[in-house]
Amino acid sequence: MKAMILAAGLGTRMRPLTNVTPKPLLKVGGIPLIVWHIERLAHDGFKEIVINIAHLGYQIPEALGDGLEWRVHISYSDEQEEGSLESAGGIVKALPLLGNKPFLVVNGDIWTDYDFEYEKKLADGALAHLILVPNPEHNPEGDFALDGNLAVDSKQYTFSGIGYYSPKLFEGVPYGKSALAPLLRKAMKEGKVTGELFEGEWLDIGTPERLELLNAQLINQY
Repeated sequence: MKAMILAAGLGTRMRPLTNVTPKPLLKVGGIPLIVWHIERLAHDGFKEIVINIAHLGYQIPEALGDGLEWRVHISYSDEQEEGSLESAGGIVKALPLLGNKPFLVVNGDIWTDYDFEYEKKLADGALAHLILVPNPEHNPEGDFALDGNLAVDSKQYTFSGIGYYSPKLFEGVPYGKSALAPLLRKAMKEGKVTGELFEGEWLDIGTPERLELLNAQLINQY
């Protein structure tokens, strides 16, 4: 299975830090946030990683190279000319790199100790499998709910930014900016999205304050 790290966001809530540095390269515990993901993906068996880039995106390949340092191969889906294509749009552009089998996608601006499943199989007929988490303070109502093993369009838990997807979910989606949530809601109405609740460490690094909080936690842990 291949993995994709979404790293093309503008990072507007992280300004002024992201005026000169793309958000995935901001450091937590002295290490760029995206490197934590790469190291965990490599540890969990992933060998091929796709990263999309846009805002100050040239800095990311300069920092990471081809992934040899982590014994993985990194490919880049370049959105610098278009600007960020949003989640679904970024995945659509990267599909030629991701192939025709299910793949993992993880937001580049989260922190988690979730164990990525290299050999994850989607349920029969499923187009996606979402990892949900208990609601944080900044998203108290949540995004989606669980009905048994199905993810449904109701508010209960927060979408973690980690999901396993079939390329079929994106069939017919035109090239250009597009969000992921509408695609997921459509598939949910058809009963084609499964999900699970993850109650381990997870943090959305969306603001400088949350970045500082994570750094403080890591200093205490390590």
